[in-house]
Amino acid sequence: MNNHCGWIALAGESAVRPRLEGRQKVDWLIIGGGITGLSAAHTLASRFPSQRIALLDRQRVAQGASARNSGFVVSHELPGASELVGTPGFSAYQVASRIGVAAGIEVRQRIAELAIDCELSNDGYHFAVHEPAHLDAVEQTLETLKAVGAQARFLDAGDLKQRLGTAFYSRAIHCAGGNGLLQPARYVKGLADSLPAQVEVYEHTAVSDLQRAPGKGWTARTAGGEVQAKQVLICVGAFLPRVGVKRSGTFPLELSASITRPLTQDHWQSLFDEQGWGVLSTLPGGCTLRLLPGHRLLIRNTVEYRQHDIDARGLAARQREHLLGLQKRFPGISAQDLEYTWTGHLSGTRSGEPYFARVDDGLHTVAGCNGSGVARGTLWGRLLVEMAIGADSALLSDVLGQAKPGYLPPRPFFDMGAKARMAWEVWRARNEC
Repeated sequence: MNNHCGWIALAGESAVRPRLEGRQKVDWLIIGGGITGLSAAHTLASRFPSQRIALLDRQRVAQGASARNSGFVVSHELPGASELVGTPGFSAYQVASRIGVAAGIEVRQRIAELAIDCELSNDGYHFAVHEPAHLDAVEQTLETLKAVGAQARFLDAGDLKQRLGTAFYSRAIHCAGGNGLLQPARYVKGLADSLPAQVEVYEHTAVSDLQRAPGKGWTARTAGGEVQAKQVLICVGAFLPRVGVKRSGTFPLELSASITRPLTQDHWQSLFDEQGWGVLSTLPGGCTLRLLPGHRLLIRNTVEYRQHDIDARGLAARQREHLLGLQKRFPGISAQDLEYTWTGHLSGTRSGEPYFARVDDGLHTVAGCNGSGVARGTLWGRLLVEMAIGADSALLSDVLGQAKPGYLPPRPFFDMGAKARMAWEVWRARNEC
């Protein structure tokens, strides 16, 4: 089976950038060409228009995890029981919401300033469940969301059947006021294609060694050459060990998703509206669902901790899980309706908070978006630059105050624990998938 990301296929390919060959000397080096790295590049180019900036990616720029997620612009997370109004955790939830709202604004500013066509919708999305017990304390949850500026309302089974075209879901909270949806590959491609000329981009250029160069900053070596930079920003998500940054408290989770062909038959045309919508589960192991332009459906209902990427046989097995999930919701969907199936990685932390750090003089990094990479990844790029240059802001202070990713035990103990925990989450959410 071909691991071909539907988002990337529908967005179209950017022009291929060269590999790094020979030696380069720059003011700034960015490692990683996803949303965070590209946002940092735009920020640096705006702040320092006369300085040289190099950006390296080990594969294609704008085609990694940043293009492979489900495209949710997250400003307001669903609060947990310990974060509701009146609980001790509500103050931390308020801070997280301030950060989330700022991240959502950052995305929309980038889209407007760079004229990125990425199918942005500002109509919010649904936190929906099949089993009512998986969405309880509804009144307190609505009160909490509204207290931080969200526009939230409850939908029952009848409302959802009319809105989504399926009787699968029993209840939901629809949350707007900052939450949105977009086409992630179009968004990150737009960030890449609009980079100014002073940002030199190199693809298929993995960093094999990163060392201090006394009095000169840092030297990053690759198979074809090296880059000497005064300042380095590492934006590779959970893959920090590849460039020598260890004990960050981050780890990769592997997810898979499928997108259908356009569902053009009269039955589907009458079932779905033209507006599109998004559904998130209230459980980490649950299902993500979207109706896309052109009456395509997207489903993501697998998540796992793995040490090796999924092979073709494994991807085919995940596609069958996607098909079953769609058929539960929309009887009549067949295997022939699935046009694209692919995998992607999520950068997670034990606490749900990011790793945001000055690793050494002139070396800064951030990782751990925990499933909110479209919005937070965009904001992290700007704030990483601010931290590197010693700028100060209330927002950066908020982020650094929460940037405590949590302790991870050493391998292989972490590997065993993470596999067991994710298996339990999937089992707990089995009826939601």
